[in-house]
Amino acid sequence: MFRNTVSSVALLLALAACEPAKDTKTAKEGQATEQVQDVNAQITAFFDEAMKARLALNPLMAERLGDRSNNDKWPELTDAAADEQLQLIKDQLATLKTFNFDSLNEKNQLSYRIFEITAERTIANDRWRDYGYPVNQMFGWQTGIPSHLMTVHRVTSVDDAKAYIKRLNGVEALMGQLVASLEKRAGMGIQAPKFVYPYVIEASENLLKGAPFDDSGEDSVLLADFRKKVAGLELPEAEADALVAEASAALLAGVKPGYEALIAELKKLEATATTDDGAWKFPDGDAFYAQALKNMTTTDMTADEVHNVGLENVERIHTAMREIMDKVGFEGTLQEFFEFTRSGPQFYYPNTEEGKEEYLQQARDLIDGMRAKVPEYFTLTPKAPMEVRAVEKFREDSAGKAFYNRAAPDGSRPGIFYANLRDMSFMPIYQLEALAYHEGIPGHHFQISISQELEGVPLFQRVARFTAFTEGWGLYTEELGKDMGFYEDPYSDFGRLAMELWRACRLVVDTGIHSKKWTREQAIDYLSENTPNPKGDVVAAIERYIVMPGQATAYMVGKLKIMELRQKAMDELGEKFSYAGFHQVVLENGAVPLSILEENVDSWIKSLKS
Repeated sequence: MFRNTVSSVALLLALAACEPAKDTKTAKEGQATEQVQDVNAQITAFFDEAMKARLALNPLMAERLGDRSNNDKWPELTDAAADEQLQLIKDQLATLKTFNFDSLNEKNQLSYRIFEITAERTIANDRWRDYGYPVNQMFGWQTGIPSHLMTVHRVTSVDDAKAYIKRLNGVEALMGQLVASLEKRAGMGIQAPKFVYPYVIEASENLLKGAPFDDSGEDSVLLADFRKKVAGLELPEAEADALVAEASAALLAGVKPGYEALIAELKKLEATATTDDGAWKFPDGDAFYAQALKNMTTTDMTADEVHNVGLENVERIHTAMREIMDKVGFEGTLQEFFEFTRSGPQFYYPNTEEGKEEYLQQARDLIDGMRAKVPEYFTLTPKAPMEVRAVEKFREDSAGKAFYNRAAPDGSRPGIFYANLRDMSFMPIYQLEALAYHEGIPGHHFQISISQELEGVPLFQRVARFTAFTEGWGLYTEELGKDMGFYEDPYSDFGRLAMELWRACRLVVDTGIHSKKWTREQAIDYLSENTPNPKGDVVAAIERYIVMPGQATAYMVGKLKIMELRQKAMDELGEKFSYAGFHQVVLENGAVPLSILEENVDSWIKSLKS
């Protein structure tokens, strides 16, 4: 279908170009206007068909975006599938180039540029298709399978239940492809460090606990999820029981052998894994890391430049923290203040179910307080609702500290701010306020939901990922909360600075690990000495940066650029500046590279000055 659409677009363009000219000036002007309208309609159709073709090869993303037509399938994890996806992107990029950029309206010119940038990035990244770790303690198929089934796969009909069962049966084949991929990578010298394996083996083994895998008397997480979803169909008891029985059989026939094969492979790889942690250990590792930095920051900053920006901002934030020390009357060094906030019981909720619920309720209260203030600073807000939840038990040990799960565009699933409460000593109360603004409102929930809800913007653009923009916005909103009058408690303001400090230190340790050959222990020591975070938090963070080269640098680079552009707008516009206007120009086009964001803000400034 896509190739036919491309051919049709090309034919329309050719016919438009060959149409005889009119004799009168008015007729010529009318023809030119009509052709401009035609080319804008044609490129809009191209964008739509291009995204449909991409989603046809990615059933999980399609389902997250509301298309459930392939909700009985898993993606293919083979080189043949990767080759097919790459060729599709190349063909689409070639078709894009047939459009006359200057004939497009302003919105379509931006869409053209975003399409071109993302396609060229995908093609450049194909060189590194076997780099990275598809199974690690932060993410991977071992937790991705149950997470998708439990949080995305809806069961509103018997067909949906049958699709769920088909997916359970398909896990063995999917895991077979994953195991082959891990073996290929290991043969290339691309293998996760030794510390990763206990985490992922445990997470994999946890999924095989409960019925029908053992006689513990409790359902496994997937059987419990399936049983609950089928119960929601309100079927006759015999029909519901038959579906649950089918799911149980599929768990034994598909999930069990699939996970057992993965666990066996992971144990084999663990025996040969090393403690070398940085990307520098890979073949052409320096070039791979340079591309990772380019992808994540959307800049051409070198590893050394990123490292130095980190060092400068660590010093700036330490100075601001010393001012808070004076405000609360603490006598001692900054490191002693860190230890005070790290170990003081008054800064943590109890590590009990009641304590965890208190944490979640405070997060909800903070977000409600922010909601009340939002109209003064935003005119562009999302329709999608948002909830605060604790990370599910089965993935607590492998999930991050906190994260956001995007809402379904069709409204069937809210945006979710997840807090990992496996150990409350990792979740200081003084950081909760900044965390709530970052992950929830007006952070990721606003940015991602607004992007998904944009009207007249192609779907590919609404879901495009530019980490420096997305995470830069999240970090920016932490400081925005202070501008809005929040952080009345100086310890909460210290928590805000602590989280910004964390992101500044990331620039130092990420480049240290992957470019300067720092060991895991060196990086842990740096974070421990320069931040107030507890040791467990520090270790988990360094292990995250190790398995996700470059990703951690995006936050601070993006935030600094947004702050720089806001200050520029304030300086040049004076009384004409408004937070609401600035936030609208930042968010109204979805995620964009930082260079395009700067162009958009400059254009907004110019329009208000004229």
